Amino acid sequence: MSEDTPEESAAEGGRSPARRPQQRKQVLLRLDPLIHDALARWAGDELRSTNAQIEFLLRKALGDAGRLPKGAGAIPRRGRPPKGEAPQAGASDSG
Repeated sequence: MSEDTPEESAAEGGRSPARRPQQRKQVLLRLDPLIHDALARWAGDELRSTNAQIEFLLRKALGDAGRLPKGAGAIPRRGRPPKGEAPQAGASDSG
């Protein structure tokens, strides 16, 4: 027998309310090469990575089916901040 790690216990429903957020899960996904190519093209058209596109589609499908968990946070924003957003601490405006 093996001891459950905190991650395994959480996966089995033994989640404690004061836990820090878990790191994102890594999943091996086997796809038909033509499906992957189509997803990659679609992701490029929407300026997302293929991984982000797959997560976007899965979240949309879960939401449409009424199965998106209430505690699921938003997809983390990546890339350049929108124009007009204050520069981050330590950034210099002089040049």
